[in-house]
Amino acid sequence: MTRARRTPIDPPQPKGSSVFTTRPELAGNFGMVASTHWLASATGMSVLEGGGNAFDAAVAAGFVLQVAEPHLNGPAGEVPILLWDESARKVSVVCGQGVAPGSATIDRLTALGVEVMPGTGLLAATVPGAFGGWMLMLERWGTWSVAEVLEPAIHYAEHGVPVLDRISATIETVERLFTDDWPTSAATWLPGGKAPVPGSRLTNPVLAATYRRIVAEAVGSTREAQIANARDAWYRGFVAEAIAEFSATTAWRDSSGEVHGGLLTGDDLASWSATVEEPLRFDYHGHTVCKTGPWGQGPAFLQQLALLSGYDLTAMGHLSADYVHTVIECAKLAFADREAWYGDTPDVPMRDLLSDAYNAERRGLVGTEASFDLRPGSPGGRKPRLPDYPAQEGVLSARGVGEPTVGADGRVRGDTCHVDVVDRYGNMVSATPSGGWLQSSPTIPSLGFCLGTRAQMFWLQEGLPNSLRPGIRPRTTLSPSFALRDGKPWMAFGTPGGDQQDQWSVNFFLALVHGGGLNLQEAVDAPMFHTEHFPSSFYPRASRPGVMHVEDRIGPGVVAELRRRGHEVETRDGWSLGRLSAVSRDGTFLRAAANPRGAQGYAAGR
Repeated sequence: MTRARRTPIDPPQPKGSSVFTTRPELAGNFGMVASTHWLASATGMSVLEGGGNAFDAAVAAGFVLQVAEPHLNGPAGEVPILLWDESARKVSVVCGQGVAPGSATIDRLTALGVEVMPGTGLLAATVPGAFGGWMLMLERWGTWSVAEVLEPAIHYAEHGVPVLDRISATIETVERLFTDDWPTSAATWLPGGKAPVPGSRLTNPVLAATYRRIVAEAVGSTREAQIANARDAWYRGFVAEAIAEFSATTAWRDSSGEVHGGLLTGDDLASWSATVEEPLRFDYHGHTVCKTGPWGQGPAFLQQLALLSGYDLTAMGHLSADYVHTVIECAKLAFADREAWYGDTPDVPMRDLLSDAYNAERRGLVGTEASFDLRPGSPGGRKPRLPDYPAQEGVLSARGVGEPTVGADGRVRGDTCHVDVVDRYGNMVSATPSGGWLQSSPTIPSLGFCLGTRAQMFWLQEGLPNSLRPGIRPRTTLSPSFALRDGKPWMAFGTPGGDQQDQWSVNFFLALVHGGGLNLQEAVDAPMFHTEHFPSSFYPRASRPGVMHVEDRIGPGVVAELRRRGHEVETRDGWSLGRLSAVSRDGTFLRAAANPRGAQGYAAGR
C-alpha cells in the first residue's frame, strides 16, 4: 500500500492508516541507540556490537557528542541520567550536575555590581559534572575500560567531524566576540581566522590530547581502579589544576558587558562527586514515568500528568483544539510551580505538588480561555514566592546564552544533546548532556574546552529555592525521562530544548498514550507545540505570557480555534519544534526512533 503524506490540515491518523513518517520505527532484538547526532548513535551501536552493554554504549556516545555537537555540550558541562538496571530490576538517577563554587555567594556577586548572573563567561561556572556522571555510570553499571569508551571521542577530536550547519552558524555569530575578546576561543574554533563552513572538517587536537592524558593516567590493576584514577586526574589532577589556574588568573568580558574572572577553585572540584539517587515517579493510565528530583525541572513533567489525569484526552482527539488547549493550560500551571518551588533544597513539597487533592484544586483554574497570569499554587497551605523578575520592555526575547540554539535574530544561545540506549539484556539509559558550549565561555587553552555557565540559572535574590548558595546545584532544565508500562520497563526518551524539554517530551508521551496507537517514530514526527508563557530559566529570564508555538502541520482550523480562545499562536515551520529520541522494549522487540528535525538525529539498531 502506498504511504501518503498528510496535508497540513489533516489530523494525525491512528496506526495502520497510512500515517506519513520520515523514517521507519526501528525494531530488533539485539540493541538500539537513538541520539541527536548520527555519529553518537553509530558509536553507541558499535559498542553494543563489540560486546559492551547499554551503559558502556551511552558513555562512549556521550563523549562523542562533546566533539560532534560542541555548540550543544562540552567536556565541562553536566549530565543527568535515568537508567534501568535489568539485573537489579530498578530505575536509578545518576546526577552529573555540578554545584556552585564555595565562594559563590549573593553578596560576592552583588559586590561586583552583578544583579543577574551573566549567561556567558567565568562567573557562571559550576563544577563540571559530566565527566563524573559518565564515570560513575561506567564504574557501577558498565563493563568497558576508560580507554575503550574514550577512544571514539579521541578519534573524532583528532581526525575531525563534519561541521553541521548549526555549528558553522553558531561560530559565525560569535566570531567577532572570539576575535575581539576571547582569543583562546578564536584559536580553537576559528581555523584560518574564520568560522568553519558547513561540511568542512573540524578538529580539536588539544581536547584529543587531554583525553589521551586521562587514559594514560587511568592505570590500575582493576577496571574500577582505572576509573578512579581517571576521575582523580579530572577532579584533583591536571584538569582541575588548569581550570583553577584559568579561573584565578584570567578575566573576560561576559554578557553583563563587564570583565570578570572566575570563582571555581581546585578545592571545589576535589570536594565534588557525582551521586546516585532515587527518581520521582507518577502513575498515569497504566504507565509510571520516572524523573529527576526538583534540582531539575523534571518533576514539571509529572505535575502536568497529575493535572491531565483529570481529563479524557483520548476523547478530545489527539491534537484537536480542546486537546492542545488543555495540555498548554496545564503546562502553564506546572511551570508556575516550578518557578515558585523547585530548587536543590529538601523543602520542595513534592508530595503535595503531586497529590490528588492539590491537582483537583489546580484543575479548577483551567478554563475555556487562555490564561495570561503566572499562577503558582499553595501546596499544603504554603505560600508561594516568585522571584523579582528583571524589568523588560515590550515583547520579551532571550539574549545572552540560553536555550534553544542560535535564533533567527542571530543571538547566541546554547542547547542540549540527548542519547537513549537499550541492549539485548534489557538495560536502558536516557541521558541529556549539556553545557560547556563552545560559545559559553573562553576556551582553556591547555585543555581544549571551556567551562560551563549553568550558574546563570540561580537567582541572586535571598530566600528562594533556587537562590545562589555555595555547594548546591542550580535548578536545571535538563530532563531525561524513563517510563514503565504495566509495571514493566518500557521506554527511555528525551529531547534538547531548555524550558521546552518537559513540554515536547510530555507531548510525545501523550501521543503514545492517547494518539490511537502511534508508534515511536509516528509520535516523534507528530506536529509539536509548546508555550513561552512562563519565565525562561536562562539569562535574562524572558517570558511571553499567553504565547504558544505550533508547527503549521497542526492545521489552520486548530490554530484558528486556539486563537479564538485567546492564545497568541505563532505558527512555525512544520518540522522545527522538538528534537526527541526514544528507545523501548515491549516484550517482543527492542524499538527506536529519532527526530528528523535538523537533519542530524538518528537511531541505529538491529
